[in-house]
Amino acid sequence: GDTKPSSKLDRIETLLLEEGGASIAEMMAATGWQQHSVRGAMAGALRRRGLVITSDKIDGLRRYRAVRP
Repeated sequence: GDTKPSSKLDRIETLLLEEGGASIAEMMAATGWQQHSVRGAMAGALRRRGLVITSDKIDGLRRYRAVRP
């Protein structure tokens, strides 16, 4: 199976870099991680990769997006 955390981080990174970004639920579905793990990845590993993560509330749902500065 797919157990390497880095590949799951890659998956989150890909979602976040897409134009529409991603919700926590979408990132949880993509990785099988719990919400706290998804949030931790955004705050930790992805930030260390140099991504700047922003979020917007659209129709009551928070969506997260990443950009490379």
